[in-house]
Amino acid sequence: MRGIVAAKLGLEYVGIELRPEQVEANRVQAEEIGVSPRWIVGNGRDAPSLAPGEYDLIFSCPPYYNLEVYSDLEGELSACKTYEEFLEQYRKIVANALSLLKRNRFACFVVGDIRDERGYYRNFVSDTIAAFQDAGAKLYNEAILVTPAGSLPIRVGRQFSSARKLGKTHQNVLIFVKGDWHKAVEDCGPVEVGGFELEGAEDVPA
Repeated sequence: MRGIVAAKLGLEYVGIELRPEQVEANRVQAEEIGVSPRWIVGNGRDAPSLAPGEYDLIFSCPPYYNLEVYSDLEGELSACKTYEEFLEQYRKIVANALSLLKRNRFACFVVGDIRDERGYYRNFVSDTIAAFQDAGAKLYNEAILVTPAGSLPIRVGRQFSSARKLGKTHQNVLIFVKGDWHKAVEDCGPVEVGGFELEGAEDVPA
């Protein structure tokens, strides 16, 4: 969907996906809509060799470790045997993606926390922030993406009664900047907010 939206907006898009069947499904949908984003079958860890170049934005919603296992393909992040192994590979992907990002540009990752086998949160959001910071980017913005509740109101009653666990209907949208945020804002150009075109950067971020 990210590729289709980008293409509809007239933007060049390059996406990397491990599963060939997902790439094929994406292409079929794109053809039906009349756009042609570029998808590459491969491991995001190999981004520098799969899609060499310089990019203006990185956007991803990575697997939340083994919360949902997407495939048994070699290199599948969600199939890692331990969280430590997952984090090691995840940090390589973040670092390699950032190496392709132009200086004074933004990167966006949508993540949510996950529990370990004992029921405690792993602090995946903080691990993501640390991975970006260690790779040379700084956390600049954060937003909360509210997701549909679905059957959560039904399920949460039982889990709260038995374990006092609250249900979650949100994910964290983390925006990082590589380089100078003033220059990144300037390079983004004017934006339209509420029907009004706004330009320039504030001296101090809100």
